[in-house]
Amino acid sequence: MCVKRFVFLAVLSGLTASGVLRVSGMRVYTSGDMEAVNGTDVRLKCTFQTSSPINPSAITVSWSFRPLSPGREESVFYYHVKQYPPLEGRFRKRAIWAGDIMGRDASIIVREVKFTYNGTFSCQVKNPPDVHGNTGEVRLRVVTTASFSELLLLALAIGGVIAIVVIILIIILSCRRCRRKRQRQRQEVNEEAPCKERKDPTACHPAMAVHLYVSQTSVEIDSSDGMISTASSNDPSSSEEEERSTDEDGGDDSD
Repeated sequence: MCVKRFVFLAVLSGLTASGVLRVSGMRVYTSGDMEAVNGTDVRLKCTFQTSSPINPSAITVSWSFRPLSPGREESVFYYHVKQYPPLEGRFRKRAIWAGDIMGRDASIIVREVKFTYNGTFSCQVKNPPDVHGNTGEVRLRVVTTASFSELLLLALAIGGVIAIVVIILIIILSCRRCRRKRQRQRQEVNEEAPCKERKDPTACHPAMAVHLYVSQTSVEIDSSDGMISTASSNDPSSSEEEERSTDEDGGDDSD
């Protein structure tokens, strides 16, 4: 039983490798639901993945439109080696190629959308041998003004940018003020430094000064009797007392 299963898997792998059984690898991705303001341009995004190497001369992209109201499906855009915009219909001179085949991008731009563009846009990509796969759809809704959610996002984005700019300006102004303040403080310190008197640490206050007087005593020798007598000192205090006594004696004599 196990041998039969192994043989079956081996044969299936061989057929797949030889190309007899090939699994389609084309996958198309779109943005789904979209909303656009009347009179504006809108980009209909369409990307794809393929299991086969991209062949620019063989790959094809076709866009079609199906309106909401009853009506027939019409071509919007076709690409094969070069661009083939519609020559008639509502999308004449309105559909523009905005994709890159080698970048797996098959997007287009629809200019100046109208209310008649409300409907489903289909994107189909074929890259032989990957010709079978899903078809991407974009459901477009054309409105008079942007929805509240879009306006809210726009307001938040603008408000965020303004807030960042304001914060940066506040930081710059604060730094400048701090620098100016430091410069002023340094200037004030430099101006006050020369005005201060430098005190001599060896000098003392006049009120605390002590006046020292050196007394000078002279010795007189009398040659007649050989006696030694001590002369009066030059102490200012003693001289002042003598002067005072002399003045008093003079006053008594005058009496």
